[in-house]
Amino acid sequence: MTAPSPAPSPLVHIPASNAVSATRWLATGSLLALIALCLAWELVLAPLRPGGSWLALKALPLCIPLAGILKNRMYTYRWVSLVIWLYFTEGIVRGWSDPAPSQWLAWVEVLLCLVLFTACTLHVRLRQRNAREAAAQAEAQAAQQPATAAAPGAGPAV
Repeated sequence: MTAPSPAPSPLVHIPASNAVSATRWLATGSLLALIALCLAWELVLAPLRPGGSWLALKALPLCIPLAGILKNRMYTYRWVSLVIWLYFTEGIVRGWSDPAPSQWLAWVEVLLCLVLFTACTLHVRLRQRNAREAAAQAEAQAAQQPATAAAPGAGPAV
């Protein structure tokens, strides 16, 4: 007897493949927006020093996972969801301590970090669930196929 399959989540009403695709594009978009925000913030919008600052280099580590996200690598989604908390922390600190223009940008950074984290974790969760469901379907199909004879050419037992 096999265990009953888990009921589908009532929160996800769109097909799983569309949800995976949506989380992929949401993660890509929020990562690109976060890179653009970091560069614009430190070079143009509210730099620490007039003319820009070296703090703009904080966008470089965000460029590393971009290739993995674009290639849809599961491992990249996993580690980005952990690394993004460094940027979230910076946004919280600067959101509370910086003056007005920089403060607003810090809260936008916090929002983008939350969107990226949510998109990455949902993407990983949905892909793992799809893989489990595909394996269960393949196992069920294999069990439904009639059993073939153990040895080739073997006839019925007498």
